[in-house]
Amino acid sequence: MDAGFKREIEQKVAAGERLSREDGIGLYESDDLAWLGGLAHQVRTRKNGNVVHFNINRHLNMTNVCTASCAYCSFQRKPGEMDAYTMRIEEAVKLAKAMENDQLTELHLVNGLHPTLPWRYYPRSIRALKEALPPTVAVKAFTATEIHHFESISGLPASEILDELIDAGMESLTGGGAEIFDWEIRQHIVDHRTHWEDWSRIHRLAHEKGIKTPCTMLYGHIEEPRHRVDHVLRLRELQDETGGFQVFIPLRYQHDFHDSMDGKERNRLMSRTKMATPTESLKTFAVSRLLFDNVPHVKVFWVMHGLQTAQLALNHGADDIDGSVVEYKITHDADNYGTPDKMSRESLLDLIRDAGFQPVERNTLYQTVREYEGPDPEIRETPQPMRV
Repeated sequence: MDAGFKREIEQKVAAGERLSREDGIGLYESDDLAWLGGLAHQVRTRKNGNVVHFNINRHLNMTNVCTASCAYCSFQRKPGEMDAYTMRIEEAVKLAKAMENDQLTELHLVNGLHPTLPWRYYPRSIRALKEALPPTVAVKAFTATEIHHFESISGLPASEILDELIDAGMESLTGGGAEIFDWEIRQHIVDHRTHWEDWSRIHRLAHEKGIKTPCTMLYGHIEEPRHRVDHVLRLRELQDETGGFQVFIPLRYQHDFHDSMDGKERNRLMSRTKMATPTESLKTFAVSRLLFDNVPHVKVFWVMHGLQTAQLALNHGADDIDGSVVEYKITHDADNYGTPDKMSRESLLDLIRDAGFQPVERNTLYQTVREYEGPDPEIRETPQPMRV
């Protein structure tokens, strides 16, 4: 990399100056990960100090039946397939209530695009879950893709759909359905109607209604760095307009080692892709933190990156490590990576402290639930085993 470019980037970062599209592409061309990580760490420290956020949450997927057949997805099933399922609302409530004693603060709800479930199933689910759980538990539910699907099955506009879901108790959308926005790539990986125009329209509506949302990017498949830069800059421009995104979450594309009981290979990208290496993941976190200057938080979802890479990401721009998760069916971070199915509060505290940071438990709105002691000042030389 040209020394002049490096000096220019360093000066911009030090001054808090916005980086350009060309800057972002140039940063991806750098092979100096320590330099990139150091710059990103400056920005995350400026915004969030020595803190790493986490929460106690549970993911719940009430149905895997889906009209779409996205190229990267092994989660979806068609009606009548062997391991297709749709939960009764009472079953979902039972699963959510099982975590009450863990002081759950967030229920994260995402589903397939079911072809026959009526629209009313969804607000009724939210209302039943809210009524059954303590008032401190926020329901973060549905992707923009699902909201767009609800428009089709209900005949209602997204604004009315959001109003009804908010009235039922929904406090945030999820960030999914974003994948990669550039049509050059999107047309090959996504099999539904929700593209940038509708995804951004729905999040804009949510922000106008006072709902804060996360945003995501699925990376490490057939896209190139320029597509990642384009994706982040679209989100940055929308954030300039609304201020409604509270966290950006880069999600690593997964090969699925544990496929369905019927033996079908639904991930059609597997034969021509490799998963992003830890180095590529850390570069993606660093460049994203440097480009996305107007979003307060960057989250590393440990389920999709593994525990060691998640710890390293905290020194490459990330300041949030997600939470207990419990169950995440949409992608599989299989035993090949040594990643557990869930994490206890104590394990999350250990993970954060072992990386050298102070843990802060948050709620969905990034309000502090509890601050914990930071790492031992006599820093340990080797990471300690997690309690899982």
